[in-house]
Amino acid sequence: MRSLIDILDLSVQELDALTDTALDIIAHPEKYAHACEGKKLATLFFEPSTRTRLSFEAAMYELGGHVLGFSEAASSSAAKGESVADTARIVSCYADIIAMRHPRDGAAYVAARNAAVPVINAGDGGHCHPTQTLADLLTIRREMGRFDHLTIGLCGDLKYGRTVHSLVGAMSRYEGTQFVLISPQELRMPDYVLQSMGKQGIPYFETADLDGAIPGLDILYMTRIQRERFADPEQYERLKDSYVLTPEKMAAAKKNMAVLHPLPRVNEISVAVDADPRAAYFRQALNGKYMRMALILKLLEEAKTPAAPAGLEPDLVMSGYRCRNRRCICQTEQELPQAFRRTEDGVCRCLYCETAAEREDMGT
Repeated sequence: MRSLIDILDLSVQELDALTDTALDIIAHPEKYAHACEGKKLATLFFEPSTRTRLSFEAAMYELGGHVLGFSEAASSSAAKGESVADTARIVSCYADIIAMRHPRDGAAYVAARNAAVPVINAGDGGHCHPTQTLADLLTIRREMGRFDHLTIGLCGDLKYGRTVHSLVGAMSRYEGTQFVLISPQELRMPDYVLQSMGKQGIPYFETADLDGAIPGLDILYMTRIQRERFADPEQYERLKDSYVLTPEKMAAAKKNMAVLHPLPRVNEISVAVDADPRAAYFRQALNGKYMRMALILKLLEEAKTPAAPAGLEPDLVMSGYRCRNRRCICQTEQELPQAFRRTEDGVCRCLYCETAAEREDMGT
């Protein structure tokens, strides 16, 4: 069963086709008004969301379908201890497609391996957020007119910011892309993302200086410092105001630079920037609905041939290592086996969250 867990599940050709479909939906909404009649989308949101949940619901309604689900873990059987795997199996009985958000890294992968219908990852902890990336791509296409030869600045929480992890994966595949990674040392991009860029030969530069980086950017992607991802409240308080985009900073930017933000905004973009025509973040939120419409259509079409739920992948490392990511789904789900993929450079990475594993005998 085809699901979308990571943006890399989609080829460049598929990304381009989804973007084309979204543009056609914008131009001819009447063509799609009944495309999903009789179909049901289940929105399983184990943590709060406004834009992502409502845009999925709006997308399904505008395709003529129906929506069911929940908006917080407390209103689901997760509050009684039900596993993600069992929730996915149950909801598969009632819906044709699932969109799931969960605070644990790798939760969407577990759902997809157990569901009998397509699963869309609507954000899994600090890991991935592929449908936000689809919104980002359509915004880049509409604002810049192209995907290639762009310098993209990613600013703020690059450690826990699942949106930037997914965007790097998508844009790295287009010719001439380079990244400027702007963050405090404590919130720098995870090693596995940097290593992936290095292996692909993608140029990137790390800095803590937003002011110095702005003049060379085609796109500035701002992110929120996320309180909910910090185990230490004092560290959050120290870092929360690391970057604030103001009209004064924008004065140094290119005349056609686009400012993106996955939202919600706290204070990292001054409201005074909203009137700048380069501020694309509210247009970006609307673009997310169109791309989610395109994705729902694609996955439902591919699901017309039923398939049984899949088990774990073959050739996994199942012993001798442990996941060191305390936020990984494997740390909390009962009976979920720890499993690892061995990468080309010999590093074992957690199947669910992609964190480099440590040997079980370390520290003993």
